Amino acid sequence: MFNVGDKIVYPMHGAGTIDSIEEKDILGEKQAYYIIKMPGEVKVMIPTAKAEQVGVRNIIGKEEASKVMTILGENETEMSQNWNKRYRENMEKMKSGDIYEVADVVRNLSFKQKEKGLSTGEKKMLSNAKQILVSELVLAEHASQEEVEQLVDNKISVSFDEYKLPQEENVDVNKNIVSKFIPFNSTETDENL
Repeated sequence: MFNVGDKIVYPMHGAGTIDSIEEKDILGEKQAYYIIKMPGEVKVMIPTAKAEQVGVRNIIGKEEASKVMTILGENETEMSQNWNKRYRENMEKMKSGDIYEVADVVRNLSFKQKEKGLSTGEKKMLSNAKQILVSELVLAEHASQEEVEQLVDNKISVSFDEYKLPQEENVDVNKNIVSKFIPFNSTETDENL
């Protein structure tokens, strides 16, 4: 059971605060509902009896938020090359309500967007996953949405640069292409050129 003022996560919708618990008569059936204030002044009603069944949970703490940032800083996990299969797998991760799975989707799709771009469906999925992730981190970190979005974007950019951009090879000055064609050994004569 949750209480008024609790900060909770509703899978596929994001994090919010329980504004009130009200009894409503819907289609002749009286039921108690959590009235949840979500980002953007949206309010959602969830029957109290079904809240845990639909995956409502308390938001993460600072320690878990730190682990989320670690996940965003890692290399992408393997995704199917088949668009439909990849979409279904990512959707399952998002439906799970597990913040670490959502972070995995955000990182993987962000990498893919930077590499090749995304289809319209995956762009929408990335946007939704990012909104869910950011809404929870805002409440966990007591930060503004802009600060958290910037933090997430920066973390993904740094990890993409680290794992996906070609690393500059150390160039040995003595083995450059010019030395292969022009002998620098003073004992060689012009005949050897």
